Amino acid sequence: MSHSSNLFLNLNYEPAIESLEDYHDIVTAAEYPLHKLRWRNDQVLSVLGLDPAKVSDDDFIEAFGHFQAVRPFLALRYHGYQFGEYNPQIGDGRGFVYGQVRGNDGELYDFGTKGSGRTPYSRTADGRLTLKGGVREIIASEALHRMGVKTSRCMSLVETGEELWRGDEPSPTRSGVMVRFSRSHIRFGTFERLRWIGRDDLTRKLLDHVLQIYYPHLWGTADQDQKFYLELVERVATLCAQWMAAGFCHAVLNTDNMSITGESFDYGPFAFIPTYDPRFTAAYFDHAGRYSYANQPAACYWNLDKLQDPLSMIMDKNDMQSSLLKFKDFYRQAYCEMMLKRLGFASLSEPETEELISATLELLAMVQAIGYNQFFVKLRQTFQLNWREEASNIFADHDWELTDEQLPLLEKWRIVYHQLLIRQPIAEIENMAKQLQQANPTMIFLRPKIEELWERIAVDDDWQPLYAAIAQLQS
Repeated sequence: MSHSSNLFLNLNYEPAIESLEDYHDIVTAAEYPLHKLRWRNDQVLSVLGLDPAKVSDDDFIEAFGHFQAVRPFLALRYHGYQFGEYNPQIGDGRGFVYGQVRGNDGELYDFGTKGSGRTPYSRTADGRLTLKGGVREIIASEALHRMGVKTSRCMSLVETGEELWRGDEPSPTRSGVMVRFSRSHIRFGTFERLRWIGRDDLTRKLLDHVLQIYYPHLWGTADQDQKFYLELVERVATLCAQWMAAGFCHAVLNTDNMSITGESFDYGPFAFIPTYDPRFTAAYFDHAGRYSYANQPAACYWNLDKLQDPLSMIMDKNDMQSSLLKFKDFYRQAYCEMMLKRLGFASLSEPETEELISATLELLAMVQAIGYNQFFVKLRQTFQLNWREEASNIFADHDWELTDEQLPLLEKWRIVYHQLLIRQPIAEIENMAKQLQQANPTMIFLRPKIEELWERIAVDDDWQPLYAAIAQLQS
């Protein structure tokens, strides 16, 4: 197959991170016994200005299975705090940046691999990805994207035919290689490494790169560095608020998993919470609950605080500290905004917002019979005009098993919601129904659902249920 016919190999790749020295190692991709395309993300192709009908499965396999090179493959160097402990022994251990290309929105995007073989940072690992890990990453990124969370997307997943041995999956297990489509693979940990090796010159260079490419509106303005840190605080607070509203537990919020663009990426043992339980922890190895659902805002704050150490080589720490203090307000604002959308409202006054959200969380915390995301789906599916007439019409046909102690909580919620509804003009009720559909997809990927989809693949090699679930999510 000639380059001329494969649209991926003809994209205009930019040597952005490649042109910086000391941030990466050039690596080669693994060769695999099998190349079977299991997932292709046609939604992402349109961001690249490609017509999905003109991109064949073979194009995906040639570029992102055989790894036909267009530019050097770069395994990135970085460090990170992992569960609070500093680790200088990390870096891209099973992935590399395949290339960087502009979307038709003018933004620069990375194609980053996962499971593409060993690198100088693999240590004792095999540099591979389990097929199940790839499937889970597709689910996490597509579900979050559908819910309006700023996330990387999974571009492709190719099954590679190797047997892998893993402690946390029945082994041997199948293997795959994934390509992630994201805004950047520069992490907090990329900067942390530069402090460890004492290179303020490289820190300056890297920050200039980040400003020029990812914060161009700040580049060349007065106080650009401080504005950058403040905006990063806002982006991370907003992202974290979006996870919380979506009922998403990332599970591994180490500083090497925090992107400098404030985008969510790298999904390992994540989970969507089944019920509203602040103590819910997604990773089986997170014994202390450091990254539990409720601790995510504190973890993000801690990571932003730690990022001040390398940045203080070239910036004023006091200024950064006062920017970081705004995290709570940014978080609160974004959280309220997203929760209101999930509850169907475009905007409410602050006291109304406060009252509605706390009544909702109180109900969901006390009545574990109501699933967290199921509650919003139920709201979407049963919402109707007659809810304005009287509070008892709201969720009149619910099938939740409530005790005598729990009934008053539902009653309280109905009254709060009803009061807000009667203050809305009649024309707004139609918009609310649309808003509820937009914010609350009916497909919910709780762990049993993911396991069920994986079981069909593992036992029968049947991928249709997964494709159908993603299609339902996207529709």
